[in-house]
Amino acid sequence: MNKKVRFQWGAFLLFLLYGGLFFLLLGRFIYIQVTGEVNGEVLQQRAEEKYSRAQVLEAHRGTIQDRNGNVLAEDTLTYKLYAVVSEEATAHAYDPRHVLDVEETATRLSEHLDLPKEEIATRLQDGITNERYQVEFGAEGRNISHQEMKAIEALNLPGINFEKDLKRLYTNGRFASHLIGFAIKEDVEENKTRLVGKMGLERIYDEILTGTPGRVEYKTDRGGMLLPSSEKLITEPLHGADVKLTNDRTIQNFLEEAVSDVQEQYEPEKITALVVKADSGEILAMTQRPTFDPNTREGLTTNWLNESVENTIEPGSTMKIFTLAAAIEEGKWDPNAWYKSGSYKLLDRTIYDHNVVGWGSITYLEGFQRSSNVSMAYLLEKLGDETFINYIKEFGFGEKTGIDLPNEATGIISDRYPINRLTTTYGQGTTVTPLQLIQGMTAIANEGTMYQPYIIDEIVDPNTGEKLLNHEPVSKESPISAATANQVKDILASTVTSEKGTAQKFKLDSYTSAGKTGTAQIPDSNGNYLWGRQLFLYSFLGMAPVEDPELIVYVAVHKPKIEATEVGSDPTSYIFNYVTENSLKYMNISPDETVERQRIELEDYAGQDVATVQSTLQAQGLEVVTVGAEGAVTEQFPTEGTPVVTGTKVFLKSQGESGLPDMTGWSSREVRVFKEFTGYPIEMTGSGFVIRQSVTPGTVLNPDTPLVIELGSPEEVYTSEPIEVEGEPIEEPVEGE
Repeated sequence: MNKKVRFQWGAFLLFLLYGGLFFLLLGRFIYIQVTGEVNGEVLQQRAEEKYSRAQVLEAHRGTIQDRNGNVLAEDTLTYKLYAVVSEEATAHAYDPRHVLDVEETATRLSEHLDLPKEEIATRLQDGITNERYQVEFGAEGRNISHQEMKAIEALNLPGINFEKDLKRLYTNGRFASHLIGFAIKEDVEENKTRLVGKMGLERIYDEILTGTPGRVEYKTDRGGMLLPSSEKLITEPLHGADVKLTNDRTIQNFLEEAVSDVQEQYEPEKITALVVKADSGEILAMTQRPTFDPNTREGLTTNWLNESVENTIEPGSTMKIFTLAAAIEEGKWDPNAWYKSGSYKLLDRTIYDHNVVGWGSITYLEGFQRSSNVSMAYLLEKLGDETFINYIKEFGFGEKTGIDLPNEATGIISDRYPINRLTTTYGQGTTVTPLQLIQGMTAIANEGTMYQPYIIDEIVDPNTGEKLLNHEPVSKESPISAATANQVKDILASTVTSEKGTAQKFKLDSYTSAGKTGTAQIPDSNGNYLWGRQLFLYSFLGMAPVEDPELIVYVAVHKPKIEATEVGSDPTSYIFNYVTENSLKYMNISPDETVERQRIELEDYAGQDVATVQSTLQAQGLEVVTVGAEGAVTEQFPTEGTPVVTGTKVFLKSQGESGLPDMTGWSSREVRVFKEFTGYPIEMTGSGFVIRQSVTPGTVLNPDTPLVIELGSPEEVYTSEPIEVEGEPIEEPVEGE
């Protein structure tokens, strides 16, 4: 009996259901395989984001250096704190790598960060809620010192980590601050910052100093470990260019010290001071008061101007230098001719000498030495107004010098009316910058050759070693001849040496000097001139040594609080004398041989007997330092063909061992040359001249012997005590050795 087959609708429906699901899943699988997308999201990209890691390689901001390579501004290591909040960072429960307790973490961190615990907790919780891997804490979580980093590490808070960070460090503090300026960290985009120059050279050369960060990319497993098959892709950072200045750190320190002393004693409204290399226009030092510490910005006021470049003054009697030069060049100067001092009338105006009554009938030479305004008026008569103004313009007044700094002021030559042209002869009414005065003075110092002042020596790309800029001295056509320049220089020297000269206080102990004092009235906001001993601008523009000028120095002190027994040249002469005397000694200009110095061109001494060469050079007035005691010369410094002057140190290397020389009184520059020449492990502290050395002269050094040299001011030379290294006393030289 056959059974009737019944159609199983239930099984059929189940087959259709599961079959349909199967083909649906199969289609979905094929779609994903072909397109690589799920809900519009690329799976490969998501995997990359989940397992790929990237680390930024910081690019160093370029350094700012002085002429000898001493760093004035550089990046220094600090730490940035961040918190990992993603659970994915933890591979094993016993070793948590992310924040476990938000409240506890916030409470403990608030003890070390300048943030309330509520804000820290909010940042942590937001990171967790938004499924971020890590969070940072803004400016308060950056610039953490090594000591503070160690203190936070000791809390053992899960998920709290540190990343090395960079901060701008100004190693000398209040040092040419308005010139160098400062750079600070700024947020450029979310969680990204960079140092941005805000003032001075840091701002001017911000683009050149700023580097390009590099990057390291790699893949990790869930625990953050590098996958065996993964390769690190490294893009090297490009560091910012290094800017090397003509500034000399030692001379700048001399200037800063002297200016600070005057600021403390006389409490002037402002001080401006410049030191320039006479035969090139290189600015060796530049400062002003008030000033500030670029590391903290403490002392920074609303005045961000570099006073030497961006502001103008009425120069006072320093302008008489150029009036005198014009008269000599035009043949209108007779130093022995006489005139009646005291007052001079021009139309309805009368000008007076600074003592009002004058000194009776005196010669023009005496009038210049006494800084007579009336003598300038009579010289203007002889010169003619138009001729005089043309000379002033040809000296560079009324236009920019072209220094490699922005926002340079031009000043205004006041020549509209006859009285304006008259007062310009002695520096009233017309405005100038200190840089213009310095530039004009280079023509006097260099026998008629005028040099443009400049501050940037070179700019070097540290990534390639390429010099992006190599600044050479720029000479300008000046309106005077060598004969005129030398005559002006001699007359300026007489203002220092003559008993009638106003610059007697500027006489140096060891060198000859020349220059001109200035006492200028300062206009108020209403255009009227202030009057009073404590309301003038006192200045001095000078050079030294007179026979072969090395330095030009300008000092201006505004409204010093001088006592009744003091004069305006007291604060200015203190700065000029201290800086010039010490700087010339530092530059190895022999004080006792200023006049007799002779130029000697060195030969190639290689292969010659070292003792014979030593005797020959000493007979020529050179100081010889030998490294090695016998045989032929194998190396020398300076090299063949280098012109030197008597008193210069010449270094010779030969065979054999030689004892360490007594370096007392050596300049830091000479010590650096000796270090490079010998390869000795020398460490220097301080600045200026050698006052102590850690190893007794005559000792034979080996490469492992540490040698510490302590530098100080010239006054400290030969008055020092022995120094110690790592607690061990150093023997003093036996007298007579």
